[in-house]
Formats: sequence, structure tokens, C-alpha cells
Amino acid sequence: MDFGFSPEEESFRKEVAAFIGREFPPELRWKFGCTFTPAVQSHEGQDWEFVTAMRKKVGAKGWLSLSWPEEYGGRNSLILQNIVFEEMLYHNVPGIDHIGVTFFAPTLLKFGSHEQKNKFLPGIARGDTYWCELLSEPDCGSDLAALKTQAAEDGGRFLINGQKTWNSGAHKAHYGFILVRTDPNLPRHRGLSYFILDMKLPGISIRPLINLAGEHDFNEVFLDNVQVPAENLVGGLNRGWYVTMATLDFERFSHMLYPAVRGYLEGLVGHLDHIGYVLDPVQQNGLAHLLAECEMARMIHYRSIDILARGTPSTYEVAIDKMFNCELAQRAANFALQVLGSHGALRRGSKYAALEGWPLSFYLNSPSFTLMGGTSEIDRNVIATHGLGLPSS
Repeated sequence: MDFGFSPEEESFRKEVAAFIGREFPPELRWKFGCTFTPAVQSHEGQDWEFVTAMRKKVGAKGWLSLSWPEEYGGRNSLILQNIVFEEMLYHNVPGIDHIGVTFFAPTLLKFGSHEQKNKFLPGIARGDTYWCELLSEPDCGSDLAALKTQAAEDGGRFLINGQKTWNSGAHKAHYGFILVRTDPNLPRHRGLSYFILDMKLPGISIRPLINLAGEHDFNEVFLDNVQVPAENLVGGLNRGWYVTMATLDFERFSHMLYPAVRGYLEGLVGHLDHIGYVLDPVQQNGLAHLLAECEMARMIHYRSIDILARGTPSTYEVAIDKMFNCELAQRAANFALQVLGSHGALRRGSKYAALEGWPLSFYLNSPSFTLMGGTSEIDRNVIATHGLGLPSS
């Protein structure tokens, strides 16, 4: 595996950086929630209008579908796609619908029908449509196969009834993908199906869940006889578990937070220099360790890219990737607040807040990083069973 970049790739990175320089002024860097985290969904008013405009600008460049096959408008390049993600995460540019672009679209490319791809992929590629994930339920926690939401076939449609929770951005999404039980008589992993869901259908109600930072990122979604056309079934009836496992692999792969962490740490150092604060030797060692871990996270992620590009199974590799990146982000969030002291606890809007209050927002959002897409405990189980061959029980 070669971590170097070709001249074409280096030129493309410069193109992306130049685009960001034109479209995203440096003074906006700390204005938005951390890219690729639910915090971006909390913005409202003019800030949300800016987010949606940036998504369309990135989509117009063709940069949301670079990893897709050419027949669907892509360039079949995970490396070029990753370069876009790295630059946008580093500069904290909120220009990508994380759910739709990074883990639903790859799932649809793998399992969707030709008609489904032609219908739903163009909106994602243009940055026009936003997606949400409807997997978790209040009573089943990390045991996803215990879900209770049901779909009953009724002619050419399915009637869905149940409740989903922790649905990031459901209040702003045009579409979602949902896992439901379609045959209660089959073993619990085999009686599940995966559907595309229009979030404006009658019978869908959305209730906000306000997080520790006082932000509206998450939601509960209630479904009361929601009529979903049969053509929205992805991957076949009662085959939803296999489709969902692929979605979760793509989701874990997408949590590449190392560029955001590196950019944050550099911004923190710049702020400390500005106010004349000198890190003591213990703090210097902690900063050096975190920056070294950013490089480790990058190498782990590129290993995942190499495996995915070859089309080989990558379940435990992407679990390592996701777990290390998300835990690194949590360590960086803790470090910054320890260094900033009481100033780190100031919210957005305070004239004394460091980096416009970004440190506190990042710190309060960071506990969710090791929960979304499967907990670190689940990741460790995946690594143990799939990577090390240890028994599952």
C-alpha cells in the first residue's frame, strides 16, 4: 500500500483547496458544527441556508460522487473522493450531506435496482436532497435485530408502523432509509427488510431530541400506517439485515475525523499564541501525542481505502478505522478544554469564547461519536470476531 499521491491527485487537492479559499472565508471556520457530525444539522436560518448553498456548490463540481461508477456520473476513485473530504473536514466546510453521500449512496450502488439508482442518486450527487438513517429504536439499544417496527405487505405497498430514535437530521431530510420487520415468523436476523422512505409521507411525525449542547440534531420518528411503495424495497424482501450491515460498514468508514481534529488542534495552537499562552511540557507532550495519532488515523483510513478499492471484505478494518478516529476526536476535545480552562466552557455568542465557542460545542457533541454507527464496544467485538477470529460468545 502506497500512501503517496500521483501528480493528478496532488493537482486535484490544490483545486479543492482553491475552491474552499474562494467559497469559504477563513472567518467562517468556527461558525459551523464539526463537518461529518450531527452538529451540522442544528444550524438554522441564514446559517442553514449557507450550508445548503455549499452543498449545491460542491455538487455542481461533481465532487459528491467521485467514488461512484462512471455510468452514474462518478470517476470510480475513492482517493479523489477522500481528498475532497479531507480538505473540507480540515477547513470545517459544511458542504456535504454526510448520511446521503457517504453511506446511503454506496449502499444503493451495491444493492439498489437500476431504477432506484437512476431515481435517487442524481439528487445526492447535486447536493439537492438530504437523507436520514432510521435504524435505532428506543427499546433495542445496540441489539439492532431486536427492532419492533413492522411493515405489512398490502398489495403493491407496505404499511409501516413503529418508532425510531436518534435520527440525525430527520427534521430536515427529504428521504430516509429504514430497517423494519417484515416477517415475525422468521429468525430475527432474517425477517428484516430495508426500505427507502419519503420523509414527507402521511403518517410520519418527527419529535426533536435536544442534546447536551442545547442543539436540535437528533429526533424521534413515529410511523403510523405509512404507505411505502414496494419499489422502494432495497436488496430484496427479508434481506434487510445484509443490506444494513453494508450500510454500517460504509458508515464506519465515513467517520474519518482525523483532518477535523488536526485542523482543530492547529486552530487551538494559533489561539493560544494569539493570547500569549505557553503550553507547559506536559501539555506539549499531550499535543504532540494527539498530532501523531492524527497521522496514525490517516494511515488506518487509507488502509481501509486500499481494501475497499480492491473489493475485498473490510468489516473489521473499517471498525478499527471508525473506532480509532472517533476516540481520537474525543481525546482532542478533552485536551482542548483542559488547556483552555474556564474559557473553554464559554458558549457561542460570548465575546471571550475561544474559537467562537467551538471547543465547548465539540466537547459536548463528542460523546455521540463513539455511539453513532455502532458503539466502540461493538467495534471491538467486530475486530475480535472478524479480525482475530475469536469466538463470539
